[in-house]
Amino acid sequence: MASHGIQIRNLYKIFGPDEKKHIDAVRDGITKVELNDRHNHVLGLRDINIDMPAGEITVVMGLSGSGKSTLIRHINRLIDPTAGEVLYDGVDVCTMNAAELRSFRRHKTAMVFQKFGLLPHRTVMENVVYGLDIQGMPRSESMVKGQHWIERVGLAGFETNYPNQLSGGMQQRVGLARALANDADILLMDEAYSALDPLIRVDMQSVLLDLQQELNKTVVFITHDLDEALRLGDKIAILRDGEVVQQGSGQDIVLRPADDYIASFVKEVNRGRVIKIGTVMEQMNQSTSNLKLTSRTTLEEAARTMVEQSVTSAQVSDRSGKVVGSVNLSLIISAMVSPAKSTEMSVEAA
Repeated sequence: MASHGIQIRNLYKIFGPDEKKHIDAVRDGITKVELNDRHNHVLGLRDINIDMPAGEITVVMGLSGSGKSTLIRHINRLIDPTAGEVLYDGVDVCTMNAAELRSFRRHKTAMVFQKFGLLPHRTVMENVVYGLDIQGMPRSESMVKGQHWIERVGLAGFETNYPNQLSGGMQQRVGLARALANDADILLMDEAYSALDPLIRVDMQSVLLDLQQELNKTVVFITHDLDEALRLGDKIAILRDGEVVQQGSGQDIVLRPADDYIASFVKEVNRGRVIKIGTVMEQMNQSTSNLKLTSRTTLEEAARTMVEQSVTSAQVSDRSGKVVGSVNLSLIISAMVSPAKSTEMSVEAA
């Protein structure tokens, strides 16, 4: 597995016949509207710098037209940048020749699409092994692999069905099984769940989180939905008009929105599911409670555990198990409903 993940450096994309000609104007600050009005070119991305760590889920979030789908298509170079680098394990994807790029796409990346992208005339099994067929894997081997992933995503018994015989959620499971069967390090998911009904969507988020615990893929997940971003993302980058306006953990974004635009996004968030007790704990008070929770436990999980165990306080430990503070129920409840008092004390990195 790649040790470095993906690094996007100074990435620009201008759409139009003379994209290179206008790069200096964009670097000098010409706006999206001005570029369009004066030169009839469209600014897709401006100076994007994001680290997407190996083995983690990076969510790129933004409204329609923010540049998020343009960005993900640079990672497997379905779109060539106007300027900048997309480094995977230290190698710039943008400078690969045709053979290197083909190999990178075939062996290192897999993509899951919003509209499923299944081949209608192929069965579930044949869809799942499609990428393995392209790689030239013998059928005897690919069928075993295909069966494993079909079972892993909960579709055992549907191997011989065709896509039009399946619900949307089941079709998306086929898409996920196909992507995983390729054994690629990088999983690119472009609005993968946004066509699904809300309950099925949550179900598919759970499937991805369960698989990720086991597989540790480098996942890049595109969404316009903040709840989805907060649930899935180890790291979140928010785009607006082709620029990154904020990036960090979900907790960073909820507690410290960079501007009014993001503040308006996060004000309705269920804080209890995002904020960790390490952020709100008291450092001096050692709890007499025997209950010990890690600093990375969310407020909601902590409150639920306390209620289940009939205690009103708990010790808080860091990653090594050392007790670093305490929390009580009233502290947790007040942090759920109003901004956390001290975000400086966070032992998130502990």
